[in-house]
Amino acid sequence: MTTRTELLERAPFAVPPRRGERVLCAVSGGLDSMCLLHMLDAWCRERGGQLTAAHFNHRLRGAAADRDEAFVREICGQWDIPLAVGRKDVREHAKREGLSLEEAARSLRYAFLRRAAAEAGCRRIYTAHHAGDNAETVLLNLIRGTGLSGLTGMDWQRDGLCRPLLNVTREELEAYAAQWKIPHMEDETNADPDAAARNLLRLQVMPLLKELNPRAVEHICAAARRLREADRSLEADAAERTAHVEVRDGRVTLSVDELAHATEAVRLRMLLRLFDLLGVGRKDIGAAHLNAILDLTRRTAWGKEGRLSLPHNVTARYCRRWLILETRPQCLTEVQLVPGRPLKWGDYTLTLLDRGEGEGVAFSWQGRPGESPVVTVGPCPPGERLTLPGSRGSRSVKRLCLDRGISLAERDRLPAVYVNGVLAAVWRLGVDIAFAPGGGGPCRFIKIEETEKQIEEDGHDAQ
Repeated sequence: MTTRTELLERAPFAVPPRRGERVLCAVSGGLDSMCLLHMLDAWCRERGGQLTAAHFNHRLRGAAADRDEAFVREICGQWDIPLAVGRKDVREHAKREGLSLEEAARSLRYAFLRRAAAEAGCRRIYTAHHAGDNAETVLLNLIRGTGLSGLTGMDWQRDGLCRPLLNVTREELEAYAAQWKIPHMEDETNADPDAAARNLLRLQVMPLLKELNPRAVEHICAAARRLREADRSLEADAAERTAHVEVRDGRVTLSVDELAHATEAVRLRMLLRLFDLLGVGRKDIGAAHLNAILDLTRRTAWGKEGRLSLPHNVTARYCRRWLILETRPQCLTEVQLVPGRPLKWGDYTLTLLDRGEGEGVAFSWQGRPGESPVVTVGPCPPGERLTLPGSRGSRSVKRLCLDRGISLAERDRLPAVYVNGVLAAVWRLGVDIAFAPGGGGPCRFIKIEETEKQIEEDGHDAQ
C-alpha cells in the first residue's frame, strides 16, 4: 500500500514543502494534478503547512471547461482546501499578441498562478509534471532541433515552480488514484492525437518506445539529468570566461580572443551570457543569431567595422578583434583621414597635416621616403593597449582612462588614431612609443579641435 506522501518523498529533500510553509498547487482537475493535490494536502497537514489550490479556466473547451472548474470547486470544498480561480479568453489573447494557442494559454496560466501565489502568501507553486511528461518534453525538443539545454528536460524547481513528481510514472499515479479513489475529470482533447504534437507523441510514439524497452521513460529521464549536469558545467565555464567582460549601461564589450580559446559549445554560451549581461535576456536568441555573430567576427576585414541587427533592438559591432553588443545606436565609426582635409568626427574636427599647428597629435612611422601611411580615426575599444614613453610596459586604454579620471562616456568618444591598421595614439592619453616622434621615421601631425570650443569661439566673434 502506498502512503499519501510516499511518492512525494522520492523528490530531492529541498523540493517538498518545508514545515509550516504556505504553498500553492496548480489543479486542472485531471488525474495527475488531483493526485498531487491529495498528496500535498496530507503532507502539509502533517507538517503544519498551509495549502492553497489554484485553477485556471482557459475558456477553450466551452461547457467542458466550466464543468472542470465546477468540479475543482466541489472537491476543494469537500477537502477543505482554499481555492483560487482565474479565467481568461485565451483565443483573444493569442490573436492580440500574435501567439499560438499553446503559448497564450501557458502565458496566461502562469501569470495567474504567480498572482494567486502572491495573494495567498505562497513563495512556491507546485505542478504535477511527472516522468512521462519529462520524457515527452525531451523528445519534442530533440525533434525540433533544440540545443543541449533543450535536452536537459524539466528541473525539479526553478523560479519558484516545483515539480516533485518527476521521478513518478503515469502508471504509478494511476495506481495511486485507484488506491485512494481520487476523483478526477478527463480532458477529451487528450485522447486526440491530432490535437497537439505532444498528444501524438504520448498516444502513438511512447507506446512503441516502451515496446522496445519498458524502461524507456526512465532511461530518457536519466539521460536528461546527465545532460543537465553537462550543461551546467558548460555554463559555469562560459560564466568564468565572461567574468571580466566590461559592462556598462546599454553596452557589453568582449575580446574575440576570449571566444577563440573556448570550445564551440562554450563559445555559444558566452554569446548568450552577453545578452544576459546586457539586460535583455536570451529569449528569442536562437542558433541562427549566435552563428551570425560569429560569422561577423570572421568576415569583417581588419581595420573595418561590421554590424549586425539582432532581436531586442540589440546591435552587434565588431572591429579590431573586439565584439560589442549594445542597445543604443553608436554613430562613431572608423574613417580615413585625407591630408589637409578637415574631418568632423564626434565632438572633434581632425586634420592630417605635414607640420604642427595648434593642439593635436604628432607621430612617426617606419616607412620609405615619400611613402604616405594610411591614417584612420575611430572609437577605441577599452582593451586596446598603449605603451607610453617613460612607462614600464603597455597598459589598456581602460586603465589609462581610469588613471586620468576620464569617464566611460568621455572615453568612448575619444579619437583613436590608427596608422596602417595599428593603434598609434589616443587623444588625451598619448602616443605609443612605437610611433613617438624623434625615432628617425617620417612625421605627421593631426590637428585636433573640439567642436564645442569652435562653437563658442564662433559665437564670441559674432557678438
